[in-house]
Amino acid sequence: MIAVIMAGGKGTRFWPRSTVAKPKQFLTLASEEATMLQQTYARFRSCLPEENVYVAVSENYLPIVKEQLPELGDNRIIIEPDQRDTAPCIALTASYFLKQELDDVLVTAPSDQYIPDTDELMDALRAAEQAAKTDGVVVTLGIVPTRAETGYGYIETIETEEHADKFGERIKEVKAFIEKPTKEKAEKLIELPNMYWNSGIFIWKPSTIAGYMMKYQPGMWSIFDQKDEEFRQSYARLQKLSIDYALVEKLERLYTIPIEFIWDDVGTWTSLERIFNTDGDGNLLLGQIFPFATRNTIIYSEQQQVVAIGIEDLIIVSTEEGLLICRKSDEQNVKHAIAALTADQEGRQG
Repeated sequence: MIAVIMAGGKGTRFWPRSTVAKPKQFLTLASEEATMLQQTYARFRSCLPEENVYVAVSENYLPIVKEQLPELGDNRIIIEPDQRDTAPCIALTASYFLKQELDDVLVTAPSDQYIPDTDELMDALRAAEQAAKTDGVVVTLGIVPTRAETGYGYIETIETEEHADKFGERIKEVKAFIEKPTKEKAEKLIELPNMYWNSGIFIWKPSTIAGYMMKYQPGMWSIFDQKDEEFRQSYARLQKLSIDYALVEKLERLYTIPIEFIWDDVGTWTSLERIFNTDGDGNLLLGQIFPFATRNTIIYSEQQQVVAIGIEDLIIVSTEEGLLICRKSDEQNVKHAIAALTADQEGRQG
């Protein structure tokens, strides 16, 4: 089994701490000592030999990867010419290994998830590996939901005797993917026994990826026969497309392994409340923060002292890049707000 850590995301929901120059996977968000990328790499290295752990990253972040993982050889870095989301990244990864005539089972995993129990993770991945050795079979890890989360997609499963006999009772067949739901719908979904969060961790062979790419994304897959500058230009022109939309939601031989260990995608500021302890008033305070009559608020400040008086249910973040103030209930809109800010800045520069 080979692990490929995808480290090309932008992490805009963590603005202003996460920036285009240094997005969240390169920050010490879930630990005071190691970045998200370093934690993910160490997680896989604790269970896999060095030569079986790779990083896929866009060219612009290559210097940061080499700085944070100096032990990572150039032959274990898969370089994207541009950031085009997870579908092109995974297609590039499959092509990379197939051109070397390697078809070992791959784990394609995000670089910015919080999974403290490495043993449980690897136990699930080993079970998934056995199923994924079968041509055309794709396995994902489904997280048993603990709350009505609107920031994740959901996986609905069915049980059949056929797959239980073939892959074991632990692996369940996927019936459908459900887009990020409303709060009302999420509350209904978590009451169902066959509903799981989509972890974004997939287990499959390069040949399986290639077969589905040729079937569902032939235009994308065709560019991997190109070379040098022609390939670079074609890759940069690819539509930004997630692997869920490009392939996974279309698959018929898709399975999931439900897992109950601690997992978080660390996708928003409020996710830090599930990792770090809050004070007696429910506040998460990072920096020189002095709260008075303040409740259930996240405050992060890199340099300035912050005095907070009489506020509740807010996110306040101050860095050299900028200042964020928003209600917790609106944090899913941070990504859209930063996109608008970026477009405005580019328009002014133009």
